[in-house]
Amino acid sequence: MHILTINPETLFQALSDSTRLRIIHLLVMSDEEICLCELVDALLEPQYNLSRHLKVLRQAGLLTSQKEGRWVYHRLTTDPDYLQQLYALVRALPDPDNTYRTDFRRFKNRMALREDGRCRVGILSENLKKAGAK
Repeated sequence: MHILTINPETLFQALSDSTRLRIIHLLVMSDEEICLCELVDALLEPQYNLSRHLKVLRQAGLLTSQKEGRWVYHRLTTDPDYLQQLYALVRALPDPDNTYRTDFRRFKNRMALREDGRCRVGILSENLKKAGAK
C-alpha cells in the first residue's frame, strides 16, 4: 500500500484559512462525504469560492474526490495515520461565536434532503436568497 507524503507547510497553509478550516471541521464532525452544493448550503458561501477552497484542500492531501454522474463527493483523507491526530485537534477546536455549530446544524438539515444517501437537489441557498430578494 502506498502512503501519501504530505508537505507540512502545505498542510498548515491549507488550514490557515477560516473557510477551509470550516470545511475540514464540518467533514471531521460529520464523518460524511459531501458534494459542493451541500457545502454551499451548509456554509452559505458562494460556489466558486468553495470550489477554490476544495481544490486547495485536495492539493494539500486533506481531501479526496469522487465523481458520480453530475455530482462530485469530497471526503477526508485518512492516510497517513497522523491525519487522525490532526482531525482530533480540529474536532476539539473552540467555537466561541458558534460558527461551527451553526454550520453543522445547516449541514444536518441539508443532508436530510438526500435520496438514497446521495445529493439530488442541487444548491438551495442561492434559490432561497433570490426568492427573498423579490
